[in-house]
Amino acid sequence: MSLADKEYLGIVKNILEKGKLGQNRTGMPAYKLPHQIMQFDLEKEFPILTTKFVAFKTAVKEILWIWQKQSNDVRLLQKWNCHIWDEWMREDGTIGKAYGYQLAKYHQVDTLLKTLKEDPQSRRMVVDLWNAGDLPDMALYPCAFLTMWDVSDEGKLNCMLVQRSGDMGLGVPFNMAQYAALICMIAQVSGLKPGLFTHVINNAHIYENHAEALQMQLKRLPEAYEAPKLVLNPEIHDFYDFQPEDIVLENYKHHDKIAMEVSV
Repeated sequence: MSLADKEYLGIVKNILEKGKLGQNRTGMPAYKLPHQIMQFDLEKEFPILTTKFVAFKTAVKEILWIWQKQSNDVRLLQKWNCHIWDEWMREDGTIGKAYGYQLAKYHQVDTLLKTLKEDPQSRRMVVDLWNAGDLPDMALYPCAFLTMWDVSDEGKLNCMLVQRSGDMGLGVPFNMAQYAALICMIAQVSGLKPGLFTHVINNAHIYENHAEALQMQLKRLPEAYEAPKLVLNPEIHDFYDFQPEDIVLENYKHHDKIAMEVSV
């Protein structure tokens, strides 16, 4: 059984059983629990759900848009036939000074890649999208906003992702898979092996209108499949050379898609 299903659905079960229903910014009530954590050894298993279909290629396009293109322009995503940010697109075609804008503004990705090659034992490898000065000009405050990177003595790249707000039904399945893929990409171009991926969610929540769908997904846990294998194009040695087609899941067996409505 995929560890991703076990870890993720364990949190879902806890929220549905112990979470408190309350109001939030979207207007759709949600059950929530604080400080939920998942951890995966990426050398052993790639974390993507098998108890429902996760649109991996779409998730990869989004992470490349943020981290590689360092873009806030939704029209670039649309050229990739990816429309997950359409709801937040402003008249100028952007999401304001959010996500990729912050990476480009401070050259954070270049700094991380340089440090991994020149000073891999540094304890200062932090990438932060939460810029208090620019928050008023963001269409949506960043949810998965902080990564902290570490290289172990055996040459493994570890990463902790901190997410201030996690929509368990729709957002978190994307986030866990796309950041795992990102870690593997950065490891490859840095001459490292993928290591631990720790995913910390400060406010893990289930929207009230997602509860029934997630109850159905919980029933699928005994029939979860084994995890697929992530295969990266081995010819890529520069992070900026990756294309979506260079990032492939092999043997991704999954149950049917579960439809849920996004709360904006």
